[in-house]
Amino acid sequence: MPAPPADSAAVRRLNLSRALRHLADHGPRSRSELSAATGLAHGSLTALTADLIDRGLVREAGLTPAGGRGRPRRQLELAPGRVLTLAVRITRRRLQVTVADLAGRPRHRATLPHRTPQGDPRPLARAVADALREAGAAALAVPGAHLWGAVMAMPGPVDAHATDGATAFSTDFGWPGPVPLTALVRAELLRTEPALAGLPLALVNDANLAALAEYRALLPHRAAPPRSLAYLKADIGVGGGLVLDGRIHTGGHGVAGEPGHMPVAFDGPPCACGARGCLALYVGPEALADAAGFAGLRAAEGADAALVALGAALAAGEPRAVDALDTAGEVLGAAVLAVTSLLDADEVVLGGYLADWHPWLERGLTARLSGRRALSDRLVPAPVPGVLGADAALAGALTYARDTVLDDPASVPVAVSAASASAASASGSGSGASTSDSGSG
Repeated sequence: MPAPPADSAAVRRLNLSRALRHLADHGPRSRSELSAATGLAHGSLTALTADLIDRGLVREAGLTPAGGRGRPRRQLELAPGRVLTLAVRITRRRLQVTVADLAGRPRHRATLPHRTPQGDPRPLARAVADALREAGAAALAVPGAHLWGAVMAMPGPVDAHATDGATAFSTDFGWPGPVPLTALVRAELLRTEPALAGLPLALVNDANLAALAEYRALLPHRAAPPRSLAYLKADIGVGGGLVLDGRIHTGGHGVAGEPGHMPVAFDGPPCACGARGCLALYVGPEALADAAGFAGLRAAEGADAALVALGAALAAGEPRAVDALDTAGEVLGAAVLAVTSLLDADEVVLGGYLADWHPWLERGLTARLSGRRALSDRLVPAPVPGVLGADAALAGALTYARDTVLDDPASVPVAVSAASASAASASGSGSGASTSDSGSG
């Protein structure tokens, strides 16, 4: 839990966030309704909502009847177009870029191929900076909109607590150790587009962002928000994430909730991480393709082609492919048992091809989980496929950015129209005072 606010400015930021988030999550409310829902005193709330209106984050939205003989109440609502955020999903071959407002409505989309050499992060940083520059130009062209910053979704562990900015470790790009990717991207922006270099840049693991997005997608279908969600996905690799009380939890080194190198067989084959029998060796793309009989295709055309062939074989009911998924489901079930025993997760969600191929994994999963679930199905939730597919990480990046803005509305400057009105009022007051003084003299 965050520490209690230490001063009046921090208390004000917290209260601004409380009021704005309630409007964002629950829709239009009158000031009285908002006061009752947030526990903020009506007088304080009046000043807070005036501040949010000045910043362009809240607007008045008409009148609703007050019940009885009272006067109609003026409604307040989120003004989602005031703030735009950037999101970039980084993969080995392309960058997916989106500009969206606080309602998640896209204002700009692009998919940009890149060819960056293995082992050198600087070309990737340049490609990301170029993508941000193009998307930033689209955002800055929207009249009256404030560009908050960007969230970069990156495969591999991310340490957000590094002293020189968030660092990433990625075997996908052949990096030998942690890379200060945030600092490299900022340096490229400073060289080519200084106006964007000072904006917030957040680097977050893509599976963590996907977990956050899938968590939010679950909420309308649950009577109460789950306290925790464990997310396990496989596509170019095996990863996952952990969401606690609606927030991503990364642990001390950015790897909390990462199941890929969880040992599921102590006498299993050796893994590049130094352990044996890791989950990735059984449900990763290479392992699954080979077990299903597509080792030759993988060697000749790559893992993506082999996975496409595996999907077609599953749809056709080919026995070797179905058997491979049965075995993978049992191994995945062992990982689910470990995750739920350690974390007591309320929900387990599968992503990537684990979601796509859930019907063929389910038999093995059920076989592995049935003994524990017979004792108490509450202790081991049945894994469910995610609903967002390949868009989960990008959706999570936009959700992460939105949460950051809602957490600190004071970071959004006063809107130009409000500033102009304030200046005109001050000018008028000053002129009136001068005339009065002259007359009295």
